[in-house]
Amino acid sequence: MKIYCCQSDVTWENKDANFARVERLLAGDEPEPGSLVLLPEMFSTGFSMNVSGIREGEARETEGFLEQIAKRFRVFVLGGVVTDAPDGRGYNQALALSPEGRPLARYSKMQPFSLGGETKHYHSGEKPAHFAWSNMAVSPFVCYDLRFPELFRAAAREGAQLFTVIANWPITRIHHWVTLLQARAIENQAYVAGVNRVGSDPRYSYNGRSLIVDPHGTILVEAGDSECVISADIDPALVVNWRAEFPALRDMRP
Repeated sequence: MKIYCCQSDVTWENKDANFARVERLLAGDEPEPGSLVLLPEMFSTGFSMNVSGIREGEARETEGFLEQIAKRFRVFVLGGVVTDAPDGRGYNQALALSPEGRPLARYSKMQPFSLGGETKHYHSGEKPAHFAWSNMAVSPFVCYDLRFPELFRAAAREGAQLFTVIANWPITRIHHWVTLLQARAIENQAYVAGVNRVGSDPRYSYNGRSLIVDPHGTILVEAGDSECVISADIDPALVVNWRAEFPALRDMRP
């Protein structure tokens, strides 16, 4: 089983330009059929508070693009989309699709980034989500969620073996990004894959550092600060065997 992180730059609020960018990156490093491909948070627009201007409309542009990528490369794909919330705000979501383009999970970010004003424009999700990738249980999260270990713990209790974190994580706190991805892997005895963007938007600058981490906290592969696609092999047996050998999760308190 192989997982890919597509670390892209983002053209501000320009979906067509960003679709072309991602397509070019994946065509240049074509993923294996049946693999899992991760795209950053709000990969098609940037981390924008302009919900009315970027949300998915009737045309479902971003969701349609993810479906196209899934079918073209015959892969599982997960990327960021913005949809309407009932109160007029948006949902910042991670959407996972099968190689047939079938929706597998739609996770709404549980911890919007209050410092960046996200809570004013985006509604909080209520619970973790899960989907099956081959014989591995995957739980997706989004950016600022990474700072809240209780969210990952809840997903681990429900059987998650791989956590994915899609992000727009700025360069000023990139050391936290790397350390927290490793911490979430170690404490939950799970694989963790984090995909970040590069470039800049009107408020922040980004330097990537996408990572894939094994259940021992070892970094299997790490991206630099430019556009690229990184990948690593994932072995579900490593999670099962490590949890059996060192059953720390059994000692979790309610």
